[in-house]
Formats: sequence, C-alpha cells, structure tokens
Amino acid sequence: MEILPGPLLSQVNNPDDLKKLPREQLHQFCDELRQYIIDVVSVHGGHFAASLGVVELTVALHYIYNTPYDQLVWDVGHQAYGHKILTGRRDTFITNRKYNGLSGFPKRSESEYDTFGVGHSSTSISAALGMAMAAKYKGENRKSVAVIGDGAMTAGMAFEALNHAGVADADMLVILNDNCMSIDPNVGALKEYLTDITTSHTYNKFRDDVWNLLGKLPVGKRFTRDMASKLEAGFKGMVSKSSNLFEALNFRYFGPIDGHNITKLVDTLKDLRSIPGPKLLHIITVKGKGYELAEKDQTKWHAPGLFDKVTGEIYKKKLDVPQPPKYQDVFGHTIIELAEKNEAIMGVTPAMPSGSSLKFMMEKMPDRAFDVGICEQHAVTLSAGLATQGMRVFCNIYSSFMQRAFDQVVHDVAIQKLPVVLCLDRAGLVGEDGPTHHGAYDIAYFRCIPNMIIASPMNEQELRNMMYTSQLPTMNLPFVIRYPRGEGVMPEWKTPFEEMQIGKGRKIKDGQDVAILSFGHPGNFATQAIRELRTEGINPAHYDLRFVKPLDEELLHEAFGRYSKIVTVEDGTVAGGFGSAILEFMAKYNYKAEVKILGIPDRIVEHGTPKELQRECGYDAVAIAETVRDLMKDKVIVNTMIAG
Repeated sequence: MEILPGPLLSQVNNPDDLKKLPREQLHQFCDELRQYIIDVVSVHGGHFAASLGVVELTVALHYIYNTPYDQLVWDVGHQAYGHKILTGRRDTFITNRKYNGLSGFPKRSESEYDTFGVGHSSTSISAALGMAMAAKYKGENRKSVAVIGDGAMTAGMAFEALNHAGVADADMLVILNDNCMSIDPNVGALKEYLTDITTSHTYNKFRDDVWNLLGKLPVGKRFTRDMASKLEAGFKGMVSKSSNLFEALNFRYFGPIDGHNITKLVDTLKDLRSIPGPKLLHIITVKGKGYELAEKDQTKWHAPGLFDKVTGEIYKKKLDVPQPPKYQDVFGHTIIELAEKNEAIMGVTPAMPSGSSLKFMMEKMPDRAFDVGICEQHAVTLSAGLATQGMRVFCNIYSSFMQRAFDQVVHDVAIQKLPVVLCLDRAGLVGEDGPTHHGAYDIAYFRCIPNMIIASPMNEQELRNMMYTSQLPTMNLPFVIRYPRGEGVMPEWKTPFEEMQIGKGRKIKDGQDVAILSFGHPGNFATQAIRELRTEGINPAHYDLRFVKPLDEELLHEAFGRYSKIVTVEDGTVAGGFGSAILEFMAKYNYKAEVKILGIPDRIVEHGTPKELQRECGYDAVAIAETVRDLMKDKVIVNTMIAG
C-alpha cells in the first residue's frame, strides 16, 4: 500500500522548503503532516499520540529557526516523527522502527538535524544548555532549543539543568509541552502547579491586558516589552504564590499559549528568538491531537500497534488456542495476590503503571501502590525508606531505566541491606525501541554489588515463585527479579506459590558430551534447540540456573564434573554477565572445559523485532543449536558417516 503525502507536504523535503510556504498555508500544511503520520503509523506501527500533539510546534520551530545550525533537542524522542518527516526522511519514514530502517527516536548518526540522541526522558535541557554554552564560548550566534514534556519535567535531572541554566547566561529556549501526560497521566505537585498557571484566569487576563495596553502606547517597542515584563513580574508575585517557579530560577517565563495555534506559535517563536538569555515558553497541547480516539484515550494510543485509521480498530493476533500472558501482567496480578495476604507489601513505579502493570494494584489498592513520576532515583530511595519501616516494596522499573538509579541501589539499598524487591521489566532486547531501551546491562552492573540477590525466571511459574520468595519475612537482602518484554510460555500460568531456595537452580535434563547453562527466559530457546539437536543424535544436558547471584555451585560442580563442553545462554551483555560468572566459577575451582558464551555482544545493538535481534546477536534457538553442533563437530561427522 503506497502512502502519499498531501500536495504541500510533497513539496517540502527540508526546512528550507518549509520556509518558502506563505504563513497562510501553514495551517493546511500542519493538517497534511498530521494526516501523513496517521497514515504511516496505522499501517507500519510505532509511537502515535505524542507526535500528533506537537505537529504545530514542530512546523513553527523549523519555520522560524535556522535548523540544523540552530540546535533543536527533542526530549524522549517519540514526539519527533514530524521532525523526521520535515528533515529529509519523509520518503523513508515507512521504515521507522523496522530492522535496518529509521530509528524511532532522534539519532545523531542518522541526520544532522538530530542534534542529540534521546530515548530516556529529561535529558533535553542539559544537552541544549551544553550546546548553548559551547556556542557562547565559540562566539557563534547559534540558538539552542529544548522541547520537554510536562511529564519529563518531573525528573530531578530537568531541575538540575534549569538550576544551572539560570546562572549560566547562555542563550537558550526551553519549550514546556504541557499535555498532562507522559505514557500515563502525570502525577505530582508539578502537575498541579502547571494546572494552576493554566487555569488562572485573573493572571492570564491581566497579562494580556497589559500587553495590549502597552502595545498601543506611543513608545518604542523595546520599552514596551521591558515595561510589560516588569509589570507582569510584579503582578505574578501578587496573584499566585506558585507563579514564580521558573522565574525564581532566572528564566523569563512566557505563556501559557495554545500549542495548536500555528500562527500564534510562529509569532511567539519569532519574538523569543531575538530575546537573549534563558527563556521558557509554556504551551498547552493535546496528546493525540487530530485523531479523536487518541485524544480520548491517550494512554492506549501512545503506541497502539497497527490499526484501521477509519474505524480505530487495533489489530490483534487472533488465535484459537489460549496464549501465554505477558510477563508484566503476571507481575501485575501476582503482586495483588501477595498483597492480599501480606499487608506490608507496597508497589512503586516511576511513570510506568501501564507498562509494568502495577496499574492493577493502583486501581485495587490505591493506598499501597504509587506512581512517582519519571523519577527512577527517587523511586528506589523511596522504596528504601519504606523498607526501613518494615514495608515489603516491589519497585518496578524497566531494566534500561534502572541504569539511572544505580547509585541509589548501591548507596541506599545494598549498603544498608534493605530488602527492596527490584523488578526489572523489559530485560534483554526489547525490539523496536532500540539501543536506548534494551535491558542489556543489568546483570553486569548489579552482579558487582555486594548483598544482592539476582534472579531471572524461565517461565511464569518461576516469576510467581520468585516474587513469593522475595517477600517472605526471612528475606533480608535486596532481591532483583529480571524478566523480558512480551509473552511467557505458560497459558495456564496461575500456579500455587512455592518458596524457592536462594541460589538454587534446577537440572532440566541429563545429556551427553555438552551441557547448556541458561539464565532466565532464554532457557526456552535452549529447550527448542535441544529438541532439534536430538533428531540429529546430539543430546545436550540442560541446567536452568535461576540465580546469577548467588550461583548454584552444587549444580555447577555437577555440570563441570560431567561435561567438558559448556554453552551459557543469557539475554544480557556477555561482558560481565551470566557467562562471565560461570567462567569465574570455573577459574576458582580449576575446572578445564571448552566454554561458549551466548548473549548480547559487546556493542550497541540497534532496533528490530526481538526475534530479528536475538538472531543477529546469536542466542536464539537456531544459534544455540549451531553452537552445540560446532562444539560437537567431530561427533556430527561420525554420525553423518554412519548414516551414510
């Protein structure tokens, strides 16, 4: 199906082409850009509602600013689809998030217009400030603009950057895209503060009256702006106790204005471009703007998958047999089961109640489950504080986002031996979101921390039992449970709880000549490989270790005592991960064996489907079978000769 851009959009291949359009055609151009995003995403998938909400802002920025010389930084990045289409990637946009295609996020190696790679939130102000400071140092008249959502503004890093920018005397503009949403609805005092500004009719009417009045006075324009700013600043202090937050940080605050009024945006940005120093423009937008269903259910339409753009039907796989649940849903329902029996259990997540499925507990037990906003560091230390008071806290954070709270895990949890349960969703290769979201490093960066228990389930039953074990009164150490994005393997997953012995794995099957040691969900890939290998006369043993810290040394003594060829399989980085732990065991006890480590290689892995990436990285069932065949090539040759 060929997707064609509208008549105006088809003429625009870059921002220079956009600048040739008369202002009166920008409204139509925005309509065409929004429709093109709807057309492509409905057929090819991707993030959806965020980019629809910033169409007018995207057009106005490229219309007024001299990009790429002027530096434009998009926070998070899934709102940058319109930006990509306007900067030379319209005709390749159908490859967005596909294997070897365009990245779903801004990426420096992809385009000179992508000034900073982003995937995690709240980095834009720091990056844009760095660019502005460099421009000042080099004497360049280059502008720096950071576009940050109100959800991303909750992170401590954003406030750190604002605090520095206010005294750095750098020429930069922060655009606060206020739509009351991240993936889920925003929470916290900042949301209430922004709502107060937005709905303060007295303040907004007074400011508009001042500007209108002074704009008619027979004095110079510069004097009018200065007078208006001074009167406005003085009035802010009287009208609202909270209206000086940004100005207290030495930012000149403008807004709030309608982020879907392209004419107003163009005029405002043109004026702000000529004002030096740190500035903040507050715009009000609707996530999913222009697609009614996305406006009504913004969480559902954040990244809906493929859908019928006319009816709004989201296409789902239709299968006749029961399917396994997603690991995240097993977590979401299991924590409620446990909490109903243990009043000390609480749940915490940093802005991922839907993605982690903690939303189920938040709905059923709102006084025991909390979304703290995009604040991973706070989430971990909050959990630690609760643990000091006897609470059993399940802190659920995506693996790649947990990287942002590494210090808190060390300083606030591990050193104090607090029994916080860290549930790492999206461990391993997550697919189309790519390198910023892959959960590749958690085994390595947690394995080096003392006092940590690190476990990974091969299936839903093991996940439930790990969760059950982690909250028992006898558990007095931090407990990490990592599991992948997507479905497990057990349609009948709701099994009775059983306590697991810490550091105890299991032998799935005996074998000959070679043993496969697996950690977590990739053990299922090993099972598939073994089924295929047995048809060829090769019969590997299989051990599911379950824990990488502590290791099951008894099981490993058996494996190294019986097998001279070992294959380790994991969905983490091979540098410092599970395979490295096995090599350390082998060296410690002076075993001699030929060991092959399969997992995520020591390089940045780009985007694609999980299956495509697992194949590329060489730890899917096919790769495991190939590795075993290579280790057993002498036996394969003999078997072939006999068969011949």
